[in-house]
Amino acid sequence: MRFINADMAEEEVFLRFIEKVREGGCCAYNGSPFPVCIERYMIKGVLMEELRKLLREMLNENLQHIILSNARKPEAGIKVRIRPVIIKEKLYFQESRYVGTQVFHANYEAPEMAEKIENDMRELFKQAEFAGDFQEAVVLVSKKGKVTVKRKKIQKESAKQPPVRDLSHNRTKQYILQEGQPVDFLVGLGVQTPDGKIAKARYDKFRQINRYLEFIEDILEELPKDRCIRIIDFGCGKSYLTFAMYYYLHEMQKRDIEVTGLDLKTDVIRHCSELAEKLHYDRLHFERGDISTYAGNGKVDMVVSLHACDTATDYALEKAVKWGAEVILAVPCCQHEVNKQLQCAPLYPILRYGLIKERMAALITDALRADILEQQGYSTQILEFIDMEHTPKNLLIRAVKNKKMQPKGKREVKASDISDVEQFFNISPSLQRLLMENGAEQNLESE
Repeated sequence: MRFINADMAEEEVFLRFIEKVREGGCCAYNGSPFPVCIERYMIKGVLMEELRKLLREMLNENLQHIILSNARKPEAGIKVRIRPVIIKEKLYFQESRYVGTQVFHANYEAPEMAEKIENDMRELFKQAEFAGDFQEAVVLVSKKGKVTVKRKKIQKESAKQPPVRDLSHNRTKQYILQEGQPVDFLVGLGVQTPDGKIAKARYDKFRQINRYLEFIEDILEELPKDRCIRIIDFGCGKSYLTFAMYYYLHEMQKRDIEVTGLDLKTDVIRHCSELAEKLHYDRLHFERGDISTYAGNGKVDMVVSLHACDTATDYALEKAVKWGAEVILAVPCCQHEVNKQLQCAPLYPILRYGLIKERMAALITDALRADILEQQGYSTQILEFIDMEHTPKNLLIRAVKNKKMQPKGKREVKASDISDVEQFFNISPSLQRLLMENGAEQNLESE
């Protein structure tokens, strides 16, 4: 057994190792035999060479964006988006790092940006998407460090003369639905004028719609690709966001979808149905009905519940769990139930103020909803959502059904933890009761 010097540079060690193997010798690195040595160096970076080559090709002014996703620890809620910017006539790359509900921005020159991306792909992420004027690429990193790069050259005529983009640092925010480009449903709902301008009184709604579509963009890969996606929108109301979801998934992403909007108001349902028919949105339907009694029909892949009042949100979440929906998006409002029940002697000096009690009740309600969904096998996040109709900012519960067991070492909320909270505040939320009444299992650690 011949040993290679462990103090040598990693790359030199690996190349010497391969040389010895080719010579027919048997060697080891730090006492580790062939398989472990190979795996160690895969992780350390020799198989990152394809990624380095891609970065050298794409970190220039022809880059559109890079998205780092599929975090190794999903519970961390991390995502990175990178775009080129011009600052003082010099090319930089702006990194927007999303951590939970926060976003951090930093600007780097190409060599620094390449190093950061490589480190992130080694330590934090399993997928990177590259979009440029001349090529697109996807980078996948396995658990053992194997890097796969899939490239696609841009064959379109436009690739010969790529569009001129504004790379200025303080450019106008790039929305999924762009201002100045008419979109049929936005015009039909009065958000845009026929020439694509945003109605002055509807600009907040325009921002809200785009923020909502960003949430859907984040979960796009969780939805089935090989069949029709069925979506139920509970409490759809005037359906600004229902139409936006349909347009984004069906018209922009070319997904096969069927969307049903449900609401109690007859006039609202009639108006939305007429608009859907006018726009030829053939897979978008509206029904009058109550969330609590809606039975549905067949498999549902995604459940949306935006501003379903008080316990109506709980009925929507219970049905989503019962149907085994892959994705749940809920923006609760008017959490009266827990506010009426909430009693806690140690917190009396705080809870005696009505406004404080109301806000605490809302936060407790939504936190418990998220915890209970995790008990039912979902990965959940509570995110900030723009909403100008009720309060300046609302919370959105995003839940994605787990397809694998939770990683070891993760601190999971147990059913007993939830019971302790309920006893402390003397509350009994509807969601847990509804799930128990309908036989949903609690604590799916065995999945």
